Order: sequence, then C-alpha cells, then structure tokens
Amino acid sequence: MRASLASSIAVTCAAALALPVSLAAPVAAVAPTALPPAVSALPPEPGQLPGSTQSLPLVPLDGSVRGFGAGGDSGDQGLARRDVRPFSLVGVVWDDPAAALHGTVQVRTRSTGDGTWSEWQDVETHNDEHGADPATAEGTGRALKGATAPLWVGDSDGVEIRVRGEEQLPEGLSLELVDPGTVPVGDAPDAADAPDAPAPRTRTAAAAAVPEAATAPAAPAAPAAPAVPAGLSAAEAAASAANSQLASYGAAWIPALSKVATEATVRLPETTTAVKKAPAVKPFIGPRPKIITRKGWGADESIREKGFVYTKTIKAAFVHHSATGNNYTCRQAPSVLRSIYRYHVKSSGWRDFGYNFAVDKCGNIYEGRAGGVAKPVLGAHTLGFNTNSMGIAVLGTFSKSAPPAAAVTAVARLTAWKLGLHGVNPNSTTYLTSGGGNLYKKGTKVKLRTIAGHRDGFATECPGARLYGKLATARTTSAKYQGRL
Repeated sequence: MRASLASSIAVTCAAALALPVSLAAPVAAVAPTALPPAVSALPPEPGQLPGSTQSLPLVPLDGSVRGFGAGGDSGDQGLARRDVRPFSLVGVVWDDPAAALHGTVQVRTRSTGDGTWSEWQDVETHNDEHGADPATAEGTGRALKGATAPLWVGDSDGVEIRVRGEEQLPEGLSLELVDPGTVPVGDAPDAADAPDAPAPRTRTAAAAAVPEAATAPAAPAAPAAPAVPAGLSAAEAAASAANSQLASYGAAWIPALSKVATEATVRLPETTTAVKKAPAVKPFIGPRPKIITRKGWGADESIREKGFVYTKTIKAAFVHHSATGNNYTCRQAPSVLRSIYRYHVKSSGWRDFGYNFAVDKCGNIYEGRAGGVAKPVLGAHTLGFNTNSMGIAVLGTFSKSAPPAAAVTAVARLTAWKLGLHGVNPNSTTYLTSGGGNLYKKGTKVKLRTIAGHRDGFATECPGARLYGKLATARTTSAKYQGRL
C-alpha cells in the first residue's frame, strides 16, 4: 500500500459523475462485562449500533503458552488462554503499515455455545495487497496499521494465540477481537436463501425476433424527492441518499429488475449532430440483481469517514475471497460483514469497508463501501488497481474449497449489471494503469480481463485457486446476462 498513484481519481461526494450509461432518475443530494487484566476494549460510542473491538497486545511466549514446538522460540509471541468478552472475528494488527508479517499466526477459540475449544486455526498473514492506493488520503492516513486478513470464528468467549516469524516480527503486534453486535429484528432482510437467479440462456434468432418488452414488466417509476424517514442519522441518510434513485430512503435492499426494466431506467449518451440520424444503439446491460444495502446488513455509519470518494469510471471488476473461512451460515453473513467492516475501519485504519460489493455462499449480493451501488465508488481492494475498477469479495476461503455455484452466478449477475452501466463487456479485456505493486511498476499500462482475479494485478493467492478457476464461467455467464451471447 505504499506505492504512489496518479491523483486524478478522487472527487468529493458532491461532484457530478458522467457515466457512459446514466441512470434516468435524478441523483438525490447527498446529504460489557469486566475484562481481565491487560485487555483494552473500545466500547460502543453513543448512538452507535451494537458492536465492539477488544485489542490485546501480544507478548513473548513463555512456559504459560503452548508454542509451536518443544520449549517454544524466544522470538515467538502470543497470549495464553484467557476469558474475554464475546467476539466472532479475529485478526492481528501492528504499528507500521509498510512492515510485513512473514511467518505463521494461529489461534484457538472457545465457543460460547458449548464451551469447547477449537483446534488451532491459521490466520492469513498476507493482507497488504488489499487496501487503499497510497496517493489517496486514505492510503496515507495516520491511523493505518499493518494487518492480517480477518478470520471468522463464530460466537466465542475465550482465545489463545501464537505467532512465529520467519524473520523479525513487526513492532506493536495486537490481537483484535471483533464483536459484530446484533441489529434489531426486522431491520435486515432474510439473507438465508439464494436470490431467484435462473441461469441465462443464449437467445436463438427466433427468440431474438420477439421483442422482450412485450412480456417484460415496465420499469417502476423513479421515486420523486423521497422523504427521509425520521430517526436516520446524517451519516445513515447520506449513505441511503446515494442509492435513492434505486430505492427509498432507509431501504434494506434494492429490488431486482428484469433486463428490459433495467434498460428502461437508464438513458444513452447524447447523440452528436453527425450521427443524429443513426438509430439508437441498445446498451448491453444485465438485469439489476437484488442488492442488500448497508442498512440491510446493519452497517454502523458512524464509524466510517464522512463523505464519499469516487473514481472516474468502472472498467474492470476484481474478484476476491475474504479469506475469513467458510464456517458461517448465510443468516450469519450480515454479522460477518459487520465484523469485517469494523476490522477494516477500527483495527486497520481504513476509511470504510474495503470492497465495493460482497457475495455470500448462497449468492446474496451486498452493498460494500458507501457511496452508491450504481456509482464508481473508489474502493480499497486491489493495491495499485483501485482506480477505475470495483472489488467484489466472495465471503469465504477458496484456496482448496470450491466456491458454491450460487456465489459464482451472483458474481456474474452483479458484473453484468454494473459493468453494463459503464458500457463494459464482461467477457473482454481492458487496460488499467498500475499504481505500483509486486507485479507491475507504477505507471505500467496493464492489459487485464474485465472480470479479473486479484492475483492478476498482484502476486497473491487471492481469490483462491478454486474461485479463480471459476472466473471464466463467470465471464461467459455475465456476457449472456448482458445479451451479448
């Protein structure tokens, strides 16, 4: 996260955005129990949704901690078993964001359900390839820390950790224990089942001759000057306003639309005088999928930075896995998201959730970083390539486990719509300029697939070999949703 990037990417949330295909509706104005010794906690602030973070400084291992081998190692660090406040996600952070943790991090946790201790679980240490580009205010923020990937462990109230370095460990190692809290019943949509997503089929010539509009429902009328519900904070109203052309203020989700209805909600660019007599070219835009909003998964808008930052356009989508493990249910996915969000902001020092979108194992799609799902929000997902791209995190770890078909289909549906808004063929290639990394030097113009894996822009295992192997399927399916195949 330390290389330089061209600074032509960011504008404030009030800036107008010119998209290749614009939305027809006008854009609304954006307006504990006692802890054991040595445990520090960040309690919920007034007005915040429930949720908290405990920070436990690591210490050199001694006889009270079971190390990696007989007698341990004088350079190893960790913590002995201890009781802590309830938490569901763990990670390790350190002082210098430019320092790397080369080594092994393992944790054991105690379930609050039956009191049993888990086996040792590995925490992914290579996480610096995610994050904000250094030329941005976020990338040079004073609050930034080095961090491992977060690991979802479920409801727990005990922890033990050991860290062994292949070289000197970074200074200021701290174990972060994140409690996602709960949202009031009825505030979030039911995310237990995959959304209705029939597989796209190639249209025959005969089928193409029948106007799709003849059977498809008309696009719903855009809400005019929607009222802001009472009880929304300024930050909640601003996050909701960024999507107000797609759903009402405070909506828990943005409804799905058919392809024809989706196309009816956008307008083509103005035609020049020279080609005014030419027939309008119908855009290739996939049907808008149902998207669970930040309100829907219970994002605490008070912890992120105010305002939104945008890039110029969206030319490609980078697919990631969250590396948080696969031990979650789809009903728990909002809790996983709240945990990652808090870890990104409170523990790692980012301005907001890093990814633009997230997808769970059932194929539910979630709004990630605030600023509007139809807009080119600048994320912190692919170091060196956040400009003019978007990041999609599939919740789970897919190095050895195959991603569910529903998740791959959701990636295809999301990219067919979002890339389509920007006139991008999901089964094609594009060029992005590197801001610097371990594969491409700063300023290098790189040819990439328009649906790319994180590893295409940075030497990393992300999005895991098994998910990466499914991206060809996602590209073809996405193009079919757009009507290109």
